[in-house]
Amino acid sequence: MSGSSPAARLQRLFEGHRLTPTQRRIAHCMVRRAADAPFLSSVELAELAGVSQPSVTRFAVALGFNGYPALRRHLREVVPADAEQEDAGETYNEYQQAVRAEIENLQHLSDLLADPGPVERAGRLLAGSRPLPVLGLRAASSQARGFGYFAAKVHPDVRVLDEGGSMLLDRIDSARRAGATALMCFALPRHPKECVEALAYAGEQGFTVVTVADSAFAPVAKHSDLLLPAAIGSGLSFDTVCAPMLLGRVLLEAMCDELPDAQARLEEFDVRAAARGLFVE
Repeated sequence: MSGSSPAARLQRLFEGHRLTPTQRRIAHCMVRRAADAPFLSSVELAELAGVSQPSVTRFAVALGFNGYPALRRHLREVVPADAEQEDAGETYNEYQQAVRAEIENLQHLSDLLADPGPVERAGRLLAGSRPLPVLGLRAASSQARGFGYFAAKVHPDVRVLDEGGSMLLDRIDSARRAGATALMCFALPRHPKECVEALAYAGEQGFTVVTVADSAFAPVAKHSDLLLPAAIGSGLSFDTVCAPMLLGRVLLEAMCDELPDAQARLEEFDVRAAARGLFVE
């Protein structure tokens, strides 16, 4: 077995299967609890995922096993016992647990980036789209705005789509008429129906959709040509999104690598900023 994390091994097990929303929820729960997953009963897993016990059984069958016990036996082979957390037995308060969960999410992202191919492909797609629409609604709107803010420093035409409503599809049409070929999307729970519909529409209009989502099983997956997963933390009242934010910065770097004048644009901005006294040193 490779040295990748237990979560990455589980992710690979689930990829390529057509899962229902309930089954995606179970899969996401197992990825989040990768070290514990091989030892959970179907009842325990159902409680953790917030689904019924029969749903767990149907999930196992959907993956090609004859029941949950067979799936659990398989998990004990792909996620061995020595993959348990190094600090088992130590006690952490809820704030520390939230931070440690994000550290695990970042480690999982690092494992996925061992293959830079998807990110490099995304960088080429985003750099080549003029203009470049960047979509993110509700919880994902801050991710879209942050990406758009930095992207605009090196890309000649970035259009942030961070509000829904009747004009959203009009703005997608406008970008397409102006020559856009790719659309960048940030999609985070709870996934707005409007975002899923917008991606479906973008695909119909010929866009290549690049999506950063919380899971490869997110509702936006079927409308994304290239989906890059980055797990979120759900241990606090509001989700934490360190991994999606970092992945967005990685995509910016990949895009800069494909823009021959990116460094010149950044240097030009620094000169103008200094002349205008924009920042306090």
